[in-house]
Amino acid sequence: MSATFSRRHFIASFALLGTGVVALSACGTTKGGTPSGTQTPDIETPTKPITYTVPTALDAGSQAGLDTVTFKGGTPNIAYLPMGTEFNYHVALFEGLKTVPGAKSFMLSPYSGSDQAAQIGMLQDVTARADVDAIVLISFDEHSLAPLVKRAVEAGKLVLIVNSDIPNYPTPVHGVVGVKQRAANKALAKWAIDSVDGKARKVGVLDGEPSYLATERAGGFEDGIAGSAWKIVSRVNGGWSVDKGNTAAMDLLQAHPDIQMLFAANDYMAEGAALAARSLGRTDLTILGYDGDTAAIESIANNQGVTATTNTSPVEMGRAAGQFVIDLLNAKTEGGYVNGPTEIVTSKNALSILRHPSDLYPAPSKKY
Repeated sequence: MSATFSRRHFIASFALLGTGVVALSACGTTKGGTPSGTQTPDIETPTKPITYTVPTALDAGSQAGLDTVTFKGGTPNIAYLPMGTEFNYHVALFEGLKTVPGAKSFMLSPYSGSDQAAQIGMLQDVTARADVDAIVLISFDEHSLAPLVKRAVEAGKLVLIVNSDIPNYPTPVHGVVGVKQRAANKALAKWAIDSVDGKARKVGVLDGEPSYLATERAGGFEDGIAGSAWKIVSRVNGGWSVDKGNTAAMDLLQAHPDIQMLFAANDYMAEGAALAARSLGRTDLTILGYDGDTAAIESIANNQGVTATTNTSPVEMGRAAGQFVIDLLNAKTEGGYVNGPTEIVTSKNALSILRHPSDLYPAPSKKY
């Protein structure tokens, strides 16, 4: 999937304000969806109870108490603040969140994931709003947002961090929902080594922007190849996006043509790396991603460059986050970290995932 297609898709699907801000609301008691004419079908409200794993404790001093929350009952209003809708993954989370029965939700986000100034303004806005009961937040830079998160908690909002497994957010929060990123990427590395019978490989790494997420993902991959015949010969910042990943991979492969395998810390960079490999005629590369982006899964299924990825099921994660928020607001749980499932996607199981489009966002490009 090219960055150009992604941008067009968002313009077709959402109302973009003049500042590049995306605002979308939905009631969790109705069927979610996008305007007619888009390629994305409605994601149905779940017909069975939404479950999540039993929360585990955050690190000492990182758990905010429910006594800070001012929710008085009724139907809660949840503000979802991802750090950028240029990432389909973040919108997929909302597709799951907004279908959770028993709550209303809206998404407020800049388009660019690097526009943290806009996200800061949005966090300040929802903190000041009396009609907002809970804030579900994604950010690649937890330290810069921590003072504002602290104010939100002090203002009586329930604050949940999603798409992370950070056990010690710099200021106390009520909960975290994500996957064990280091463990997942270690498992992916082990799978990759086994897939070539342990033969030596020279590896290039596409990191994301410096952050907890980038550290954990690349760190897990490094843990997985430790003690093996695999060696990282170069690593560059791929900027989390298809375009930047394409440029970074092109530079890396041209500087180190002996590289046989690329690990990218998210699927967008892996998709960019696949484009670079195609441009260079490199059909011998193994390219690994992380997230479970629909385009990456299709690339795997159709043998278009990405070799494998870790599917973290963002739609399901969004549903779990929404239910966790409701349970926290109603004091049915004390909070903590909720871990989501992962699976390694290869050519053997990619089709089975694509055949369930109601659990994917965006929808696959065709029926499988």
